Formats: sequence, C-alpha cells, structure tokens
Amino acid sequence: MPVDYEATGALLADRFSAVTVAALAGDGPSPALVLDKDVERIFASGTQAFREVLIGCVLARWCDRNINLTKPYVKQGSDAFNGRTLDERVVNPFFQEHRIPCTRGPYLSVFRRSLRFVAATRDGLRDKEGYDALLRLIRHIAAAESTDEILEFLDRLLFSFYMLREAAQVPIARLQRISLEHISVLMRQLLSVSSGGRFPMYLVESTLVAIKTRFDLDWDITVQGINVADAPGGMVGDIEVVENGETVFAAEVTERRIDADRVIAIFETKIAPNTIKDYLFLTSDEVEEAAKEQARVYFALGHEVNFIDISDWIWHTLASIGSAGRAEFLSALQGRLGSDDTPTAVKTVWNQEVARLTRAV
Repeated sequence: MPVDYEATGALLADRFSAVTVAALAGDGPSPALVLDKDVERIFASGTQAFREVLIGCVLARWCDRNINLTKPYVKQGSDAFNGRTLDERVVNPFFQEHRIPCTRGPYLSVFRRSLRFVAATRDGLRDKEGYDALLRLIRHIAAAESTDEILEFLDRLLFSFYMLREAAQVPIARLQRISLEHISVLMRQLLSVSSGGRFPMYLVESTLVAIKTRFDLDWDITVQGINVADAPGGMVGDIEVVENGETVFAAEVTERRIDADRVIAIFETKIAPNTIKDYLFLTSDEVEEAAKEQARVYFALGHEVNFIDISDWIWHTLASIGSAGRAEFLSALQGRLGSDDTPTAVKTVWNQEVARLTRAV
C-alpha cells in the first residue's frame, strides 16, 4: 500500500500540536525510551538529514507495516517507499510551516543515490556515529508492532524538534499599525490557541501598559510568571496593579472554566488575607452561575469580585483609548512577544497569525 500523504500530514500536524501544548504547560515526553541517547545523538548531529529521514520512516511505518524502511526509493522493490515524495509533500512543508530548522536541499542529498539504510552506506559519511544511531532507531521503529508504540516514538521525536526550534532564534513579525477591527480578529485567533496561558496574559498585560502610558498613570503593574506556583505572602493574583502603595485591583487571567470552588479558593488564599477590595477574573471561558452567586456573597462583605471576558474587555478598552493608546498596546505586546523568555512556539503562532492577517488586509 502506498503512503497516504494527506493522512500522514494530518497526523504530523495533530501530534505536534499536542506535543507543543504539553511542552508549553511544562510537560516533557513520556518516560525515556531505551534508545533515548540515540535520539539525542542524531539531533546533535551536524547532518540534519538524519533526523529528517527518521521522521519520514516513522510516518511510513505508521501508514503501512509492510514497508521495508531500509528502502527509501520505489525502484528498490514492491516493499519500498517513496521517501523523496514523502519528504517533499509532508515532512519538509511541515518543517517550513512550523519554522523548524531543516535542510533546504534535495532529499537525501548527503547520501549517494539509490542508497539503502544499511551498514554499508556508512562508508563515505562524515558523521558515522550519527548514522549508526540512525540505523538503530530505524530498526527500533521497524520492529514496532502496535500503533501506540509508533505514536509514542513519533511524539518523542516531535518533542526533540520542538526543543530544536526553541533553541533557534526566531524573530517575530512586526506590525507598524493595525486597525481596531484587525486587532479584534488577531486577538480572537491568539486566544483560541492553547499557549499555556501566555497569550491571555500577554494581551492583558499589554492592555494595562497601554492604559498606564496613554493616561500617564502612576501604576506599578506586576505580573506573575507563567507556570509559577503561588508563594505564601507573594502575589495576590496573576496581575496586580498598585498605585501609591495601594492595590488598585488584582486579577486572575485564565483560560479555564470558573466554578464556585475556584472562587472560594481564591478568596480564602488571596482576597481575604490581603484585604483586596477589587478582584477581577479575566477569562476566555464560561463562568458558572454558582461562581457568580459566591461573588455576590463576597460583595456584601466588602469585596468586589467580577468576571470579565478578555476579548470584550480588551476590545472596548482599546476602542476607548484612541489610536495613540492602540499604538502603545501594539508596542507593548510586540515587545513582550519578542523577549528572550517567550517560547519560540508562541512566537511562531504569532508570526503565522500576522501573516494570515496581512494576506487578508
């Protein structure tokens, strides 16, 4: 059976998306494989083709268990596969779209033509140890019987590609100006992406900076780091705005559904101990009615707890602060995205959305 290029392309995109979401949340790959050191070896190799060949072999194995992975040219027999077409139609476009460092030359350009992935091919290669690691990994995936085992190995490779991209320098696309309408489109696209909470936080922070700058407010805006656990006596929210030593308001920025238990936990650990009078939940998900009812109880006790849709709040705020304020917002957002501690995965999504937006403009 020939390789299904459409199915393998969809598989690659779906699995990389899941790996990226997990990585942004601080989760690594599944428990170490026996051949983990060989994976590390080919990703450390100066011969990029090794890792590109390997992911093609994994996709071929997933698609058809009868393929002989040592035969990447169709003329090598009925059990061979078309490695070149798989690379040109699936693997290389995937690397290009996701800004993953890869070779730009013809498929298998570092090898002689009509090669097989066998020991004899080792002669003449610069990185012989890297090639040896590649062969062991090809044998490993060729021996895989279950789909789960193949997918686990694919995820391990994709995590390495994710880390490879993180180590690369990816500049962000810059917008000089943008209309309120296009800010709305861009913002909603960014908020629809699983970013480990980064896009909501960056958008809210940039909006507050724009308000402060536009009206020359004496605000100190403190932002808690992503995936940083709350510390006793530390931050009273994901974001705290302080003026002249007094908390103006504190905010929780969340992509998750808000229920009463969460509101109670925040009140008991942050609001009440710090006597916070104004607390916001800035959310992109639903708020349960029981959570709203709990907030009404706290209002009677002198604490305002409000629930605000992030998109609506930002859009109306940017509409109210004028073009100068929107310019400040865009400057703050692009500065945050361009910082060294912003994951490359987040920068890549931004670049993709900016490209999509500018094509439509």
